[in-house]
Amino acid sequence: MKKTSIMRKLYNSRAFWLVIALLASVSLWIYVISQETEAYKQTFRGVKVELVGEDILLNSRNMVITDLSTSTVTVEVSGPRRIVGSWNSDDLIAQIDVSKLSQPAFTSLQYTVKFPDGTDTSGVKTGLKTPETVNFMVSAQTKKVVPVVGSFEGSVSEGYTAESPEFEPSTITVSGPETYLKDISRAWVEFGSQEISSTYSADVPYVLLDEEGEECSTTGLVLSDDTVKATLRILAVKEIPLTVDFIDAAGASSANTTLSIEPESITLAGDTAILSGMNRISLATIDLSDFDSTFSDTYLIKYDDGLKNLSGVSEAQVTVEIIGLAVKDCAVDRENISCINVTDGYSASVLSDTLTVRLRGAQEQLEEVRGENVRIVADLKDYNTSVGQFMVPVKVSVDGFSDVGAVGDYTILIELRKD
Repeated sequence: MKKTSIMRKLYNSRAFWLVIALLASVSLWIYVISQETEAYKQTFRGVKVELVGEDILLNSRNMVITDLSTSTVTVEVSGPRRIVGSWNSDDLIAQIDVSKLSQPAFTSLQYTVKFPDGTDTSGVKTGLKTPETVNFMVSAQTKKVVPVVGSFEGSVSEGYTAESPEFEPSTITVSGPETYLKDISRAWVEFGSQEISSTYSADVPYVLLDEEGEECSTTGLVLSDDTVKATLRILAVKEIPLTVDFIDAAGASSANTTLSIEPESITLAGDTAILSGMNRISLATIDLSDFDSTFSDTYLIKYDDGLKNLSGVSEAQVTVEIIGLAVKDCAVDRENISCINVTDGYSASVLSDTLTVRLRGAQEQLEEVRGENVRIVADLKDYNTSVGQFMVPVKVSVDGFSDVGAVGDYTILIELRKD
């Protein structure tokens, strides 16, 4: 009974339980401390590989690192549980110092595992590494300029045509390891998808292609531009007929003249404002008094410099034939040859006794024409104070026969004297 009474008093004592609580706290603390300081080993997979000194390698030796054999490694780390156990793979970095490399070559280097900043690593050790080294290429850095080419993927409305695509910039400068650049041949652009009837422009991306048209990777490369401005210039298209203008003469006019032009028209492309006002191209002005019945010549096709000739023809063959008219030669005596516009104080004498001219007109009218109906006049206004004998061009008129005239050019011999 006495023992039981003592135990009861002990259990009911506040001091007793304070002692028990203190002992429990100390025990728990001792346990925790022992767990935190206990040696602990952990394997970290997917630890990122980081190159140190790449900027030094590039700036001082113009070299870069390529073809890294792996971007992550697996590392075994041992140390206090409270430290190692709190990490994950993202907290570690596998560092490789490349700043002291000096020659382009295939290289294999070991890496150093870097732990989080501020960590007491005195009890932390690195164990097994997989792989133990990282392989890579040290390559010379160079530049290559490639042309920008491409195609429009849309459609051009009927009645319009497109010029070749234009790109700004027209070239791309690619910087990187020489081994990466050797296969790149061009920058390829595809742009547009809709139907257009006016000039189209857009800022678009591009891809790098090799000679076979296969896309090249841009990994490890520096490009001078991320996009290019692609422009497709649109021109209106119009078929323009070719014609000639006539000077009616000697009974001939467009009414009794046949005209043949080869080609009959050309197709031009250009600004709508220019083409809308063009309905014909006159190749030449033909004087119908310059020939008897047929004429043929080749003329240059002329048009505004701002237009493009889609037909590709630069000359046209013109043939003219006069139908339904006859010709005859007529001798004109000196009495019907005269001079006009002789300078005051000077005189002119006609030395030609006769001049034979060729007349053309309807047959029935030609039969009635006589030499006395034909007048030949020499205009001397441009001779001023000239003296001596001159061959002077003359104008031929047929009085009383409006549809009969002379064909060809004529001259007479005159003498100019000062009075």
